[in-house]
Amino acid sequence: MSVKRLAHVCIVAKDLDAAERFYVEGLGLRRAFSFIRGGKRIGFYLDAGGGNFIEIFERQSASGRNEGPMVHMCIEVEDLAAVAARLEKAGYTISDRKLGADKSWQAWTTAPDGVRIELQQYTPESSQFTGTDCVLG
Repeated sequence: MSVKRLAHVCIVAKDLDAAERFYVEGLGLRRAFSFIRGGKRIGFYLDAGGGNFIEIFERQSASGRNEGPMVHMCIEVEDLAAVAARLEKAGYTISDRKLGADKSWQAWTTAPDGVRIELQQYTPESSQFTGTDCVLG
């Protein structure tokens, strides 16, 4: 089977510092790395144990994106190309594979109910292993 586990759930917060305090100080999770754009932190990853993560981004209000608190879920896969081929064979649309800022391969699809699904294949350089911040363009 190509699916390994749920890799992360992405949520949005209107106050990143308050969210970090809750998850780190309150729940005891460890901040794994941050997402940086234009020199500003716009999000971060939390280590939820067992290779599972919670991804938190700053809420974007003007664009209409990130309307609800859950943005997408991400499933870690062993072989992204094989999973993409399987989805396409079953009649589903999937984006092209690309290397993300976290140095992990990713592709996107949408479930019939509208939930965005990120499929992710880690590399040895993935921030999830190295803790290196992701600098976004």
